[in-house]
Amino acid sequence: MPAKVAIVGRPNVGKSTLFNRLVGKRLAIVDDTPGVTRDRREGAARLGDLEFIAVDTAGLEEADDESMAGRMRQQTEAAVREAAAVLFVIDGRAGVTPMDRHFANWLRKQKRPVLLLANKCEGGAGGFGVAEAHGLGFGDPIPVSAEHGEGLYDLSLALIEHIAGNAEGVPGDDADELDMVEADIDIDPDAEAPAEDPNRPIQLAVVGRPNAGKSTLVNKLIGSDRLLTGPEPGLTRDAIAIEWEYEGRRVKLVDTAGLRRKARVEHKLEKLSVADTLRTVRLAQVVVLVLDGALGMDKQDLTIADHVMQEGRALVIAVNKWDAVEDRALALKEIEDRLEKSLPQARGIPVVTFSALTGRHLDRLLPAVMKQYERWNRRIPTSQLNRWLEEMIARNPPPLAGGRSVRIRYATQVKARPPTIALFAPRAEFIPESYLRYLINGLRETFDLQGVPIRMHLRKGKNPYVRDED
Repeated sequence: MPAKVAIVGRPNVGKSTLFNRLVGKRLAIVDDTPGVTRDRREGAARLGDLEFIAVDTAGLEEADDESMAGRMRQQTEAAVREAAAVLFVIDGRAGVTPMDRHFANWLRKQKRPVLLLANKCEGGAGGFGVAEAHGLGFGDPIPVSAEHGEGLYDLSLALIEHIAGNAEGVPGDDADELDMVEADIDIDPDAEAPAEDPNRPIQLAVVGRPNAGKSTLVNKLIGSDRLLTGPEPGLTRDAIAIEWEYEGRRVKLVDTAGLRRKARVEHKLEKLSVADTLRTVRLAQVVVLVLDGALGMDKQDLTIADHVMQEGRALVIAVNKWDAVEDRALALKEIEDRLEKSLPQARGIPVVTFSALTGRHLDRLLPAVMKQYERWNRRIPTSQLNRWLEEMIARNPPPLAGGRSVRIRYATQVKARPPTIALFAPRAEFIPESYLRYLINGLRETFDLQGVPIRMHLRKGKNPYVRDED
């Protein structure tokens, strides 16, 4: 494993800005509001020839362990324990505060190499804060500007002696995957995905409304309190990726911020969190939509499910807090009926019930995820596809157009992930949407593609495998 470098400090000193600068992408949400970061986030970082894993952390605050601030601090403490070196960031313009001194005393007890950074020193600003920082006892502070990229060369020289011996380099595939989850890039949803590679992790996003138990679910799956949890809704703000393994297959679990109705999202921070979640869905392969079993499935859940299907991702419905549901048979039937009625394109989506808190029946979830992933990757041989098409047309021919029959001459699967079928028909414009739905439903039943988004495109033209056609 490459060496880890934890970035710590009190709230609003620029830790996330520095993290984004080191990883070379805007992965962490940055805002002037103190306490934006709550969970710790990891990313493949580079400074010159030095490669390591940077760890962004929540702002250090004095608080009771059971409070939200206290639980955030515990996440930061865990990051420090795992780190080969610590970057202790202060605000060079504000100088050293009593809170900085308090946590400097704490850091000295952790037996980790500490580099003191005076941030916000662009253009020579923050000279007083740099001078004052000498009194913290971590040697010469390094003046930097995370926003403008100043002082990073001096940082690399100071850092190399602490982590060069521990780092094994950041494998290219791992770095790609860490960046892939939340990189701010444009994606062509109709572009052919790369062939299935069993060595690359499955991208699994966990989404849902606030307080549905997403972070609790991820913690239970990985067997560690890696993510901040609690009764407060909206605890998670960033999409946090965690490398994991299930039955020998690598999985990249991505916990996301809760999605509320658009009309209720007013604050800038929540808008940024929602955008981060939607971007994560777009780059996922399988999405687990977590419901609160006691609340059932409401309109917002259906909106999220519809968005996942529109993005062409495989979907699994995970009903959490099932131990709190009194009439379970009725609750399950209501969820399935709601899906059938309001989301017909998601027909056959697996619905898994469990309790993330106790772990009861949680072993049902990952088999359902792997099954959906296999369906999402499925390729249907052209010969089988056209035999199926002949049977479907014989059973129910396309409706007449202008008194003339409409012929579908040929079908082929042009891509997987999700399964995408091209139909060749000279008068394609006369084939109604209702007939395409008939074909898609038949495709699901015949080839076991239940709950997987299927795209079907009509193309004018001749069968490319036949020289002459009538």
